[in-house]
Amino acid sequence: MRVIGLCRFSYPALGGFKRMHGSVAEREAYLYAPDRMALRFAHFESLTLPSIAAQSNGDFTFLVVTGESLPEPWRSRLHDLAADVPQMRIVEMEPMRHRDAMRRAIKQALGEDETESIQFRLDDDDAVSVGFVQSLRWFERNTRRMRRAWRNVAFEYNRGYAVRLSEQGIEAEAVQTHFWACGLAVLFRPGDAKTVMNYGHHKLHHEMPTLINPGPEMYLRALHDDNDTGEAQHPPALSPLDDARRALFRERFNVDEDRVKALFSARPAHAG
Repeated sequence: MRVIGLCRFSYPALGGFKRMHGSVAEREAYLYAPDRMALRFAHFESLTLPSIAAQSNGDFTFLVVTGESLPEPWRSRLHDLAADVPQMRIVEMEPMRHRDAMRRAIKQALGEDETESIQFRLDDDDAVSVGFVQSLRWFERNTRRMRRAWRNVAFEYNRGYAVRLSEQGIEAEAVQTHFWACGLAVLFRPGDAKTVMNYGHHKLHHEMPTLINPGPEMYLRALHDDNDTGEAQHPPALSPLDDARRALFRERFNVDEDRVKALFSARPAHAG
């Protein structure tokens, strides 16, 4: 059984963004603007990367899909970060339709696709618990009889934290949500033509049986001005971390507030 994670990192897709652009060149100019890239890397290195690198079960593949046009110094920086995480693969692709590109990346990683796979998506500014992959494998083992007749099944973890990062550190609030991408995974049978990217995450429960675990907090969802999703439009009230939550973030997500302060303080002064 394979576990495949997918992260879109400033990939200039044809579609797939709420912000519309008239051409690929316009989209690339927006995506690769220095201030925006500094913000994306600060979040990626604060949240996504450490949580993936510290997974308690290392038997998974994490695909980071970016554009062939990703300019320096960002391309080298991304490859350097991936070099320290054995599970991480950088996939550079030419512009194409968003879902087609993501499907191709996953299918190439699956290869012959002769076994079941659990697939998840994670934005480049979010984090998952260090026990995420281990918990997915537990779900798979303990639901075999139940899902025997099901083509697919979705696993959802609906508790986590909304967070905002800055040079002052981390503000956070516990949340219980419905079908956010950062708390979801889908199990596929061998040879299925579809992937996790063929389904809108907010409507997964309309397409397949879904098992929901309201147990431990499983994700950190970042809120900032460059969010491409609607959650940032109605943010919860956030509070600075206290000592207990600061320790919990380190233990459960491998997210360190001092590291966040350093990364965000290192951004250019004019970066928004």
